[in-house]
Amino acid sequence: MRVTVVGAGVVGTMHAWQAVERGHEVVQIERETEARGASLRNFGQIWVSGRAGGAELDTALRARELWEAIGARVPDLGFRANGSLTPLRTAHERKVAEAALARVDAGARGYALLTADEARALNPALRGAFDAALYCERDAAVEPRTAQLALRAELLKSPRYTFLPGREVREVIGENAVRDDHGDVHASDAVVLCTGAWLGGLVRELAGPDLPVRRVRLQMMQTDPLGEPLTTSIADADSFRYYPAYRSAALDLLDAEQPQDPTAAAHRMQLLMVQRRDGGLTIGDTHEYEHPFAFDTLEDPYEHLTGVVESFLGRPLPKIRRRWAGVYAQCTDTSRVVHRQRVRDGVWLVTGPGGRGMTCAPAIAERTADELGW
Repeated sequence: MRVTVVGAGVVGTMHAWQAVERGHEVVQIERETEARGASLRNFGQIWVSGRAGGAELDTALRARELWEAIGARVPDLGFRANGSLTPLRTAHERKVAEAALARVDAGARGYALLTADEARALNPALRGAFDAALYCERDAAVEPRTAQLALRAELLKSPRYTFLPGREVREVIGENAVRDDHGDVHASDAVVLCTGAWLGGLVRELAGPDLPVRRVRLQMMQTDPLGEPLTTSIADADSFRYYPAYRSAALDLLDAEQPQDPTAAAHRMQLLMVQRRDGGLTIGDTHEYEHPFAFDTLEDPYEHLTGVVESFLGRPLPKIRRRWAGVYAQCTDTSRVVHRQRVRDGVWLVTGPGGRGMTCAPAIAERTADELGW
């Protein structure tokens, strides 16, 4: 079988990986010289802790297994099973954590409620004031800015894999063939469009105007090296408001009795933080849903995040090295893990994982490969 994958972000690259692993010939086409979208502009977190129970959690757990297996084979992914801690400071926050621990799937996530001393023993960089912490053992991390490069380097070892950068697919021709903007036609047995947040042009033409996917913009930043290990990923209690695993009567009470900071509420914020291999910290994020998106980044969210991080670390942040904005595609029905649609005979569109893209991509691609009989 011959497979054409359009898009070289993490979802597209994992589809190429699945096809090559199953013995097929793969041509992967990317409109940029290198992918520049959400796959590089994220935390690199394999984030199991907050996923909705059922299909979403099952997908995340399966993806976590796949990431670990691929990471053992491709060390430059930077895979590490670092887990996560969410420090808790109030009784309301603790009750939300306790409700999460009472879930039937808490064990699958590796949840544990730790005392402050236990959390600091696990992550000594947390010198700030907090009373307890929710731990999730199954969370992990990779290096987002280099993961696709590492995966592609491994793929290029196979004579069955070809990468064609700097080409934009403009047309689907008949069944199972696409034409790029160089005029070349790529015929195959299956075409998978993994175009990320690029939802116009050919995607709109193929999927129609009512594609149930929206674009979401976020802001993030990265620091100079911390100077010490941050041994787990870190979230704050605002993440409880954002992730579906924490929905409960306790969360309703938290919303009522402990409103979000005005800046965090205005920008739909949570703190997520992970240390990079060079020691720097990736910190975010915000969520913007209304179009047209702003073209600039705003300082208030960064100031808020800096304050939250410093209160957990009990020390000033290192110098901010870079700030950026990114855009990802999210299903409008946020309970859906991904939008997978046959748009022509032999041509599939796979998009809309939202903030789950980095976490779930290996399992999303595996499911596509199974459904298409690869």
